[in-house]
Amino acid sequence: MSGNENLRGYKSTTMKSKDLIKRARRFAAPYRISNGAKFRLKDNDPSDTQGLQSEDKPRAKEALSLGVQALAELQDKLYAQDKWGVLFIFQAMDAAGKDGAIKHVMSGINPQGCQVYSFKSPSAEDLDHDYLWRCMKCLPNRGHIGIFNRSYYEETLVVRVHPEFLGKQKIPPSLVTKKIWDERFQDIRSFERYLSRNGIVVVKFFLHVSKGEQKKRFLDRANAPDKNWKFSAADMAERGFWDDYQKAYEDMIRNTATKESPWYVVPADNKWFTRVVVAAAVIDTLAGLNLAYPKVDKAKLAEIASARKALMGSK
Repeated sequence: MSGNENLRGYKSTTMKSKDLIKRARRFAAPYRISNGAKFRLKDNDPSDTQGLQSEDKPRAKEALSLGVQALAELQDKLYAQDKWGVLFIFQAMDAAGKDGAIKHVMSGINPQGCQVYSFKSPSAEDLDHDYLWRCMKCLPNRGHIGIFNRSYYEETLVVRVHPEFLGKQKIPPSLVTKKIWDERFQDIRSFERYLSRNGIVVVKFFLHVSKGEQKKRFLDRANAPDKNWKFSAADMAERGFWDDYQKAYEDMIRNTATKESPWYVVPADNKWFTRVVVAAAVIDTLAGLNLAYPKVDKAKLAEIASARKALMGSK
């Protein structure tokens, strides 16, 4: 089914949840990587829209709105059931749209059951611990959704592109060998497998933006007064390492995409399309957990009936 056919199916506001979930699964499926062995970043087009054109934006926004409603219902069940925890990780080059995707897709989520953490440069306290420590502290509770805006994956990205950062981590020199990146991938796979075996689902998004689109967005930040606050000289400096980062991202996905903890490589040159794909993947993830409201036993039902009767007879 084409992207146009999938999107057309979202038009009805009375669409049953099951139909929406099926369409979401089909929409997100082309971008899911659950076995990274043959993954090549160059095979993924950052401007892909599944054949959708700019005139399809209104339908995309409608689909996103319906998706947000479905997410709210699924999250409510996740919270009430209190069995699963879900962690969504967002990684990308600067200006790829991580903040916007999180903001729009999660706009209908109950804040009481969702926490967002943004990981910047590690603090002195962070550097006194292992590299997973600061992220482990922020893992979601059961019944909750956790969102990491950047994550422990920075340890295989920015630290790999800038080896001098590795020297600040106080790791015994004998442990810093040529195998350190393979060892970190192994650690991360094991960590995510551990989480999955304990009911914490990990799903990861790489928002794949092109170098040309990043340039356009940087210029937009520099030229628009209301966006000047987003402009960062540090981001510009990192742009000079573009090719190194692309290699690092490819290696990261090749080594850490698994059935239990897949990556979604989401085209990010068109923000409206990016958000629909992310929403579809989030819906598919939650729907796959067979969520349901807890069943109430007979004793509880009797208690409720008694309370109802008392309330009806009171002033």
